[in-house]
Amino acid sequence: MSELVLNSEPLNRVLDGARPSAQAAYGIFAEAMRRPGELFRAAGFLRGRHKGGFVTFSKKAFFNLVNLCRDTCSYCTYKAEPGEAKLSMMSRRDVSGLAGLARGSRCVEALFVTGESPEQGYPEARRWLRRNGFSTTAEYVSHCCEVALLHGLFPHTNAGNLSKKEMSELKRTNVSMGLMLENASRRLSRGGGPHALAPSKSPGARTRILADAGQLGIPMTTGLLLGIGETAREVVDSLFAIKKIHDEYGNIQEVIMQNFQPKPGTAMGGRPPAGHGYLMAAAALARVVMPDMNIQIPPNLSPGSYQDFMRAGINDWGGVSPLTPDFVNPEFPWPEIGSVEGRCREAGLALRCRFPVYPEFLHMVDGGLRLRMDEIADGDGYVREGYWR
Repeated sequence: MSELVLNSEPLNRVLDGARPSAQAAYGIFAEAMRRPGELFRAAGFLRGRHKGGFVTFSKKAFFNLVNLCRDTCSYCTYKAEPGEAKLSMMSRRDVSGLAGLARGSRCVEALFVTGESPEQGYPEARRWLRRNGFSTTAEYVSHCCEVALLHGLFPHTNAGNLSKKEMSELKRTNVSMGLMLENASRRLSRGGGPHALAPSKSPGARTRILADAGQLGIPMTTGLLLGIGETAREVVDSLFAIKKIHDEYGNIQEVIMQNFQPKPGTAMGGRPPAGHGYLMAAAALARVVMPDMNIQIPPNLSPGSYQDFMRAGINDWGGVSPLTPDFVNPEFPWPEIGSVEGRCREAGLALRCRFPVYPEFLHMVDGGLRLRMDEIADGDGYVREGYWR
């Protein structure tokens, strides 16, 4: 029996080692919308049991390779059109230059981000790729990852819906990869929904790609986007969709609980942001549904709320950059790492720098990449203090 006893019988069963059913999770989440204290206590306890006395982050540089995108999401300002000032099409020289600056800033991670299959929607992207000697964006990303490795950085790629062959190729140079599920609801992809003009956000396609990555043994970061019109039941169903993949393949290394922030000029620019209490309860629910999972909140999207989220059971802040902005959310600057560390200390937790892959997933990483990480890793598989500070 757990040393923590709550007034909630479903939560007590979780504390005793049971895994909640989806039906039980619906009830837990509904109760938390009215009285969240019990859920927060359970999530904080489980975080301590499974993740110890520290919180992690990855010190990164954000490589905004090409932000042309064949999709149009109702909330996104990342996508650019040809001729726009924010258009990014990084050359190999640009990539090498940023990689050198990143290592000079003691970054560890090279985050490579692209729009969804730019060459399928834009002749400009196809011409740009040909000028650089490549036929697909995935081929170019693979080359850029090799450049980053030469500078001592470890790549993590978010390039949308990649084929199994493309992911297999990228596994040679990436220690992990990412693909946000956002939500498992098909309803949100119908007319008028936030993903109606974004076919790549089809839940079936996204879960299939996460499963393909599992078959390839690729550690994957995924997660939910909260506040885009989903119901509480759809939040639960989405967490269980992720859990199902992880139960089968064991390759989901992290679940991001990201809060929607409205952006002027978008179709959803007039919607309110995801509520703080709602985000906290969803993060705590993720901990209860998957007690030993790494649960992340992006710190730049919720400044000033760090202690709350640690209380709600999160154990990671994701990638934080001292050098580059968050090109997906440029209006939200990264916090200073020293400030994050201070907030963790106030909550009684230490801050540790990790690789883009968590220690418990190192066995999935290409052997050559593991050897490179071993050179700068501490005895627990995290980045040695002297390398990133």
